[in-house]
Amino acid sequence: QVQLVESGGKLVQTGDSLTLSCAASGRTFSGYAMGWFHQAPGKEREFVAAISGSGGLIYFADSVKGRFTISRDNAKNMVYLQMNSLKPEDTAVYYCAADRHIATIKEPDYWGQGTQVTVSS
Repeated sequence: QVQLVESGGKLVQTGDSLTLSCAASGRTFSGYAMGWFHQAPGKEREFVAAISGSGGLIYFADSVKGRFTISRDNAKNMVYLQMNSLKPEDTAVYYCAADRHIATIKEPDYWGQGTQVTVSS
């Protein structure tokens, strides 16, 4: 069982940067691929980024490539999403997720409760 708690969401302005954090429980954190998803009002939840257990594989949605960075600290059971050049369309609830395999991270086994990011124009 993995429990995930996101933090760091807030109201920012267009062009600002923001880092989201996700704290994971469990002693086998490095055995899980981690991902970030977002859900805008009235839309389905969408994949944003993923990182393998070792950190050696990283994937991004096309909409955030070049602007967002994902990283993890296995010693601290933490995963981060660094978001730069934020746009109003990045406004959403951001969710952290975990899965045993990065190949299936888009259908993760575990979800966090989400943190709201609002980008004002």
